[in-house]
Amino acid sequence: MSKLRRPFLSDRYIFITVRLLPRRTKASELEFELLARAFNRARASHRFYLTAWVFLPDHWHCIVALQYPETISQVIKSVKQSSTTGINQRRGTEGELWQERFFDRAIRTVKEYHEKVEYIHLNPVRARLVGHPQDWRWSSYSEYADMRPEEQRHRCGLTIDRVRIPTDPRTRL
Repeated sequence: MSKLRRPFLSDRYIFITVRLLPRRTKASELEFELLARAFNRARASHRFYLTAWVFLPDHWHCIVALQYPETISQVIKSVKQSSTTGINQRRGTEGELWQERFFDRAIRTVKEYHEKVEYIHLNPVRARLVGHPQDWRWSSYSEYADMRPEEQRHRCGLTIDRVRIPTDPRTRL
């Protein structure tokens, strides 16, 4: 089966899903800390905005906005490699952790952006990990609910980049 080529999109918001390999043990909260650090390392070496995210035991979602000349493949590869190294060291294992491919979707409108943010934040509730999105520490929900970035950084080690989104839901992004 041939692999689809990813378009080189910059200055766009992209919804990402990365899944854990089925044969690997589900991620724990201690490992979410390592994933947060991997995102912070990727942000230090690649130009992109992280505007929403959630970590779950078997997958994670995020919305990123790339800045030229970065590609989504470079950014996600960086996060996956760094987190795999850290998690494998913690577990005393080796080998791939995340599925080779990831799902990406360019977000086209303000309405779709808000729908994806809501989807991300409700994911732990739908997975029955918590009863309310604010109860899940490993997401950007708290910052959207007005938690200060310093509090969020202390809480889980990862903050969003605050960006301005137009108010008209029909506006193209």
